[in-house]
Amino acid sequence: MTQEVKEIFGSASGSTPPAALAAKVRTLAPSMTRSMQRVAETVAADPAGCAALTVTGLAELTGTSEATVVRTARILGYLGYRDLRLALAGLAAQQQSGRAPALTTDIAVDDPIADVVAKLAYDEQQTLADTAAGLDTVQLGAAVTALATARRTDIYGVGASGLVAQDLTQKLLRIGLIAHAHSDPHLAVTNAVQLKAGDVAIAITHSGSTGDVIEPLRVAFEHGATTVAITGRPDGPVTQYADHILTTSTARESELRPAAMSSRTSQLLVVDCLFIGVAQQTYEQAAPALSASYEALAHRHRR
Repeated sequence: MTQEVKEIFGSASGSTPPAALAAKVRTLAPSMTRSMQRVAETVAADPAGCAALTVTGLAELTGTSEATVVRTARILGYLGYRDLRLALAGLAAQQQSGRAPALTTDIAVDDPIADVVAKLAYDEQQTLADTAAGLDTVQLGAAVTALATARRTDIYGVGASGLVAQDLTQKLLRIGLIAHAHSDPHLAVTNAVQLKAGDVAIAITHSGSTGDVIEPLRVAFEHGATTVAITGRPDGPVTQYADHILTTSTARESELRPAAMSSRTSQLLVVDCLFIGVAQQTYEQAAPALSASYEALAHRHRR
């Protein structure tokens, strides 16, 4: 496995489980070449048939090369074609066994709710651990310093990432900093035009290719603002406009728990790290501001 693949997908023990393959293909296909898309879509559509093929056979079936098949396997989270083939065999066996369909990678339709809680909790823990292990603390420290000294911070995110953008905005506001969350792409761009050196713009996108987030970050970057990307794809298009890149875990996903949901856990960890770091650097201002915000809202909690 190349270093780039390790950074994105982790070690062999973190390879994509069979049940997550179709969701993984849907998530990653837009960032693949057309030939790689053919390979990925073929194995997802017919796991049993493809499991019986050698790397040469799959290359011939999809009209690609053996190298393309191997690269596709790695992008999907496997060490190589052998591991992908084993996963395809497992998925085919599951489909033929008549077992209860999986709602997530590990959770089946007939699982007791107690098991659902335990499995989701374990998955969240793994996501947090993977994110913490892969987070570049030098990049994080630089982003914290930029935020702590910024005249103003604009944060871009849509969908589930938009909720994370709002969370960071509220945290920064409560310690006396000026911050704005933007989920409307037009408003995001019109505000980005006003940014300049000394300001910060943060883009939150799991895929790294969300156009509505990339465009305002590009505008902010071109106007001299310090830019930060929080993304699960450090090789994604958003990073070309980011001064600092904070990588989140590429969490396991499924039909009912797609990347947009599972990525939120790792994004919130990064947001909390940013907030605590900023609070440390601005403690003399942050502490009284936080106390004042608590006091202003205290009467609402007594009702």
